[in-house]
Amino acid sequence: MKKVVSLLLVPVVALFIYTGCEKDGNTGTLNLSITDAPIDDSNVAGIWLTINEIQYHMNDQEWYTFEGFDGPKEFNLLELTNGVAELLGSFEMEAGTYTQLRFMLDAPEMGNMPHNNPGCYIEFDDGSTEQLFVPSGHESGWKGVGAFQIPSNGSVDITADFDARKSVIETGMGSYILKPTIRLVVDNQAGKISGGITNIPDGADIVVYAYEDDTYTTEEAADPTTDTIPRFPNAISSAIADDSDSYHLVYLAPMTYDLIVTTSIDGEFGEVLGTVEDVLVESKKTTNLPIDISEL
Repeated sequence: MKKVVSLLLVPVVALFIYTGCEKDGNTGTLNLSITDAPIDDSNVAGIWLTINEIQYHMNDQEWYTFEGFDGPKEFNLLELTNGVAELLGSFEMEAGTYTQLRFMLDAPEMGNMPHNNPGCYIEFDDGSTEQLFVPSGHESGWKGVGAFQIPSNGSVDITADFDARKSVIETGMGSYILKPTIRLVVDNQAGKISGGITNIPDGADIVVYAYEDDTYTTEEAADPTTDTIPRFPNAISSAIADDSDSYHLVYLAPMTYDLIVTTSIDGEFGEVLGTVEDVLVESKKTTNLPIDISEL
């Protein structure tokens, strides 16, 4: 079975609008962080990205660069999982509605020679590396499309979830392409789901996928038919059970979810064990949900 470690062709953004009280004034502060959903391939040790600069777009105006971002900065996305995030910077901005962010990457483009740009690459457990080619990554960047509010004389905390599981794809020709799936999450509205997992089958890892209520179909678990659409393509987020047999689905919008519980053996998909339906996530709260595999 062909291994696919990626997801979508275009960025997907889930955005929750900040609705705090505004004061008199015309500037506010954006605190921007980066995080990642865990990758379900045990052979991958690191997804390394180098961000040269970050840009923003306000209404119909041009792109502007965050002058306070001290780039380039390198990150291993796999070190930023299960609720771990790293602050990219705090930026004073004009108060108002912003429609897009984009991340300008230090990355090569497929077809451009020589490939001597080391800024974005995938690292495997045996220590070997392969470059991550990013279509237009250094020209148009990774875009997160949506609207968010900067309050006057206030601040808003936003986390960009890059979700490497959906973003890194193997072309079948020995190369890897980075096609981002970015969720922009307003932190003070997000919730999470976590809990312990019991009666895990011997020799298996457990991966839990979160879907918006009533959107999961059995076709989601089928073998991928193309290089660009992986298994479970419409999952909002995912979590791998840790050494204490617990899972943590973080940075979730307040809504109802269905959880799809699966096995992974040596980094390869095993089977769907069952679903847990109608899991409510509330703003700024943790939904504690233990999962007993024997009851699925």
